[in-house]
Amino acid sequence: MEKLSNFIDGASVPPVDGNYIDNYEPATGMVYSLIPNSNEKDVNNAVAAAKKAFPVWSSLSIEERGRCLMRVADGIRRRMDEFVAAESRDNGKPLSLAAHVDIPRAISNFEFFATGIQHFASESHYMEGVGVNYTLRKPIGIVGCISPWNLPLYLFSWKIAPALAAGNCVIAKPSEVTPYTAYLLSEIIKESGMPDGVLNILHGLGGTVGDAIVKHPQIKAISFTGGTSTGEYIARTAAPMFKKLSLELGGKNPNIIFADCDFDEMLKVTLRSSFANQGQICLCGSRIFIERPIYEKFKAAFVDKVSKMKVSFPSDPDARMGALVSKPHLEKVLSYVELAKQEGGTVLTGGEKETLAAPYSNGYYLRPTVIEGLAYDCRTNQEEIFGPVVTITPFDTEEEVLMMANSVKYGLSATLWTSNLQRAHRVADKVDAGIVWINEWLVRDLRTPFGGVKASGVGREGGWEALRFFTEPKNVFIRY
Repeated sequence: MEKLSNFIDGASVPPVDGNYIDNYEPATGMVYSLIPNSNEKDVNNAVAAAKKAFPVWSSLSIEERGRCLMRVADGIRRRMDEFVAAESRDNGKPLSLAAHVDIPRAISNFEFFATGIQHFASESHYMEGVGVNYTLRKPIGIVGCISPWNLPLYLFSWKIAPALAAGNCVIAKPSEVTPYTAYLLSEIIKESGMPDGVLNILHGLGGTVGDAIVKHPQIKAISFTGGTSTGEYIARTAAPMFKKLSLELGGKNPNIIFADCDFDEMLKVTLRSSFANQGQICLCGSRIFIERPIYEKFKAAFVDKVSKMKVSFPSDPDARMGALVSKPHLEKVLSYVELAKQEGGTVLTGGEKETLAAPYSNGYYLRPTVIEGLAYDCRTNQEEIFGPVVTITPFDTEEEVLMMANSVKYGLSATLWTSNLQRAHRVADKVDAGIVWINEWLVRDLRTPFGGVKASGVGREGGWEALRFFTEPKNVFIRY
């Protein structure tokens, strides 16, 4: 049984107390590795290493830091197949998804911020006859980055790349559910020539090592992606310590389909926006609202295609969906299917576990699920399920669908389908969401701000927003 290590001060080290956690393979339901069950002692060691490294790393030129991050990107690219296989095995997603989304986007994150920091400009303000103010952008120091399990390396690198590019030292915690590619990344970091202690990777539970990162007085900022309840706890804990916070939290995203849409294109993309990564993407459109004139047509076509989606083991080249990430998560998603039935919903397809032949017979597989007949304000339509479950609801007017779309406490993303340009702009303006896609889904431009409103989070990631978060502005005035 392989034991993963923490990465502290440039070395692979065991947890201080010698405790480990089982790491399950979702496709088989079997333990295939052990990960460190780190705690406050490990965090203290990592912070000490980062404190020692910060003067060295922050004093390097932006070109030198950029070249180091480019070597990290190149290192991942050289071992692409290994990273793809590890991400698929650890998460349960099809190999094709890891190969075309997760790992390439992680490489892009390092490359983007490696070069982006060289174009990150500060400001000056001229005061007529008096003098000039100019703004410095200084790295914060030691920052904590805590990432989720659904897109493990992609979202891990989405945080640490801008933090490092800006000159910070990082204490990073990947999800204990999907730790393996972060573990592989530590090998790449060592090979890149990055100074020891600049990036420290700690494995373990959120309630122990994650909590210790949030509470450590020398960690001055926290970037977190995960559940809203955990984000609320982090905010309550870190705010009295005056830490900077970036919280990317839950979503219950509407997919609004008007009758004048390009039906075939909409149907193709809606299959993807509903069930990509087994519905375990915070941007998936789990509430589908269809204008009544095309509701029955959509329902028939959508249910037909969903019912034919192949659920299989991740290495199956024909798999459209793999395994859910864990047994507890599978049970949670199934509980919402039962709740939907109790609330008067009708399961049109799916809603039950899929059992594969050995060695995958104990894997966490679920048929993609479509439910209709639910009230827009029932629990199933209000609470984040984060799995391959969508509801479909007809609407008659623009005002009605906006009311239903905006009824949830979340506001991460929305998708609109229409050929009416005025309507597209109007609805995009009125829907409660930090990100809106019109006639497409999940097109990402790394220059744009990413994040949500309401209970979907605080702050923005991506582009200049990330570099602003990981730096502190200092104004300097010079009198003539």
